Amino acid sequence: MNNYKRLGDYIQLVDKRNKELAVTRVCGLSMEKYFIPSIANTNTVDLSNYKTVEKGQFGLILMKVGRDNKVSVAILEDEEAVLISPAYHVFEIIDKTVLLPDFLMIWLLRPENDRWLGFISVSSIRGSITFEEFGGIQLPIPDIEEQRKYVALYKGLLNNQKVYKNSLDDLQLICDTYMEDLIKTEESKLLGGYIEKIDERNVDNKYNSVKGMSVLKFFRTPSKKVNMKNLSNYRVVRYNDFGYVQTTNNEKVLIVCLSKFEEPIIISSIHTTFKVKDEKKIIPEYLQMFFKCKEIDRYARFHSWGSARETFNWDDMCNIKLPIPDIKIQEAMVTIYHTLETRKRINEQLKDSIKPLCPVLMRGVMEEMEKSEVVI
Repeated sequence: MNNYKRLGDYIQLVDKRNKELAVTRVCGLSMEKYFIPSIANTNTVDLSNYKTVEKGQFGLILMKVGRDNKVSVAILEDEEAVLISPAYHVFEIIDKTVLLPDFLMIWLLRPENDRWLGFISVSSIRGSITFEEFGGIQLPIPDIEEQRKYVALYKGLLNNQKVYKNSLDDLQLICDTYMEDLIKTEESKLLGGYIEKIDERNVDNKYNSVKGMSVLKFFRTPSKKVNMKNLSNYRVVRYNDFGYVQTTNNEKVLIVCLSKFEEPIIISSIHTTFKVKDEKKIIPEYLQMFFKCKEIDRYARFHSWGSARETFNWDDMCNIKLPIPDIKIQEAMVTIYHTLETRKRINEQLKDSIKPLCPVLMRGVMEEMEKSEVVI
């Protein structure tokens, strides 16, 4: 189509370094195409060499495109500038009266672009592409008012989702504040008196629902390949059982997950499983709320031992002190917790429903442009 243009003609690289150390917020780029807070330890890193990204500019990772079949690229929506690794790229629109940054971002969310860039990356040993190759993306560039129309429609959907997320943040604040108040006012007790270690193995490969554990403290799909024919040594986690990761040096958090799966799941034998001894004294969801407090992560990091792999073992877990209020108070807090978790799931569903609309919106752009090419 004549109306398709080469992206490289409309964008340019930006290389502004943080020489004055004026920017302190370091971010990464997710494969879902948005900026995320960096989890790397930057205490000993020279941030003066990091690249600055300002509002309306894009961050871009061109490495491992062939492996992931995705390009990590995102537009910065925030007023406050961020830093990204010097190994990444920063680019901007040359003329925003011709191409709107938000319109471009909607186009880049199309999976077709990822597939095409993954295809051309095969010439690289590491599956990388160059900025020149990235600029080979073809896109329709309609009249600027048409672009504004599509951007307004997409942003309207995003804003609705963000309003919903803000209500989640308020609810999360209520939970955190209540828990912090209990920590300050209630008598603390040793956790070891209320939990017990379990070690049920998956004998004869009876169960095959393998899970990993996220730094956000929920069970998830494993990030590595699993030999499904050899699961007999995996630990079984039943409903209301906990799993936890004993090492804390890489994640900077104590990863503890509570199973709410009706059917048993299994986790790696390198992890530890435990359960509440008496749910009439402490509710599992209340305990999980406590594990999600930032204070417990700091405590676990401080009390971890070792060098190459800092370990927070079972004895350390049992020595944790926490407030255990009356069961009625726990039940009230768990009710709020359930509401919060339900709304989190709804929020993720809203986000997942918005993303597929980008190709639909762009299909409308292409169809309109095709009509304009028809000679009557």
